[in-house]
Amino acid sequence: MSEAVTRTVTTPPGLLASLDPLLREWLPRQRWFAGKGRPVTGFDLVAATELLPATAKLGLYHLLVRAHQALQPGPGGPEQPGDCYQLFIGVREALPPRLAPALIGHVSQGPLAGRTVYEALHDTRPADLLLEALRTQARIGGLRFERDPRQEIRPGLVPRLMTAEQSNSSVVYGDTYILKLMRRVVPGINPDLELPLALAREGCPRVPPPTAWLVADAEDTAGPSHPAEPYVLGVLQPFVQGATDGWELALRELAKGEDFVAEARALGRATAEVHTALAHALPTVTLGHVQMRALVDGMTERLEAAVQAVPALRPYADDLRSAYTALDDLASEGRTWTAQRIHGDLHLGQCLRSPAGTWSLIDFEGEPARPLAERRMPQPAVRDVAGMLRSFDYAARTTDPPQPEWATHCRAAYCSGYAEAAGRDPRTEPVLLRAYETDKAVYEAVYEARHRPDWLPVPMAALHRLASADPT
Repeated sequence: MSEAVTRTVTTPPGLLASLDPLLREWLPRQRWFAGKGRPVTGFDLVAATELLPATAKLGLYHLLVRAHQALQPGPGGPEQPGDCYQLFIGVREALPPRLAPALIGHVSQGPLAGRTVYEALHDTRPADLLLEALRTQARIGGLRFERDPRQEIRPGLVPRLMTAEQSNSSVVYGDTYILKLMRRVVPGINPDLELPLALAREGCPRVPPPTAWLVADAEDTAGPSHPAEPYVLGVLQPFVQGATDGWELALRELAKGEDFVAEARALGRATAEVHTALAHALPTVTLGHVQMRALVDGMTERLEAAVQAVPALRPYADDLRSAYTALDDLASEGRTWTAQRIHGDLHLGQCLRSPAGTWSLIDFEGEPARPLAERRMPQPAVRDVAGMLRSFDYAARTTDPPQPEWATHCRAAYCSGYAEAAGRDPRTEPVLLRAYETDKAVYEAVYEARHRPDWLPVPMAALHRLASADPT
């Protein structure tokens, strides 16, 4: 085993101040920036680590910065500390043409005055440094590069930055490993590391086991409500070479006029295997009337807010609300449900099919916009099932004309496959399943109305179906 490398570092005073004007312009343009529509008004420095000295030809800084934003769009509104972001800032005298797309800007003041700064993950040398630090279990400043002691990491693997990420960034090393780097980070245990580690202990083959991970010890500047817990910043896992994500595969089969039933059934089995392993690895709880009332209240509140935001929902509001009251009625009669750790944001794009035909589940972070404590709460496994059922609907309605029967067959096959592996069919819980499907479709309607109005008919078709369903 390699010896761990420990290195203390110092960062120049005034570093963030020198980068501030550039980051205010660059950060909101990134796909993973969560505060769209509200300008950044300043930054707090949560942590800064010099990975390569900026006095050399190539410098590299790792930053955790908290962006300040106005609570509402437009000038003059109240401000508050916003989200914390992980940044990899490269420093050069000038950028070679191959790195032009990574440009952040030219620094005019402070310790980096006269230098050019850029998104360093586009550059092979900084990406190499990250893998080598994980391989040697380095400690650099407040950064801890850790790995599973049973796994060795081969050095010298060629890195490449993936371009399809939305809320995070990923670097692939030699088609052997993939390093997922979280962009918006919070202190505490990240389920994207916690759950795959638990599944690896159970020997579940449906999720690539973590090989190594990056953690930061940092004092959060947001105040006493954010204790000094470590930040999980990245996870290195085996790369499934030649894999296709479920969304791409489903669209491909739709375009060819092929059904997806066999794959949907296999996906159901894979989901059930993951749920079974998680229920064995981590505690489960029983949800009674008090817990279900809180769940129903949350769904109802989201529906009421959605009706105000999306006028097209108003004719369906009463019938959709019945999906939640039916669940509350069951709970009031003494019905209970088991809750466990689940994926939390399951859809076709979170599933990978290997060239051999094996399905894997990835990205256990949950919905990034939700608080971490909420994402780590046990929930009924049916919530994941509802997410996948909604994903089949989305795929079927990307075609012209839409193919709702394709989705119907896939949904049935997925539930059948789930039943084969879990020993219980999600369709035997129609009230719970309808409530979660309705909640998901309501969320989708709000999202599409705000961001992609042309897609609003997709969730509206589902809501029409769900509003017409028998609430029992």
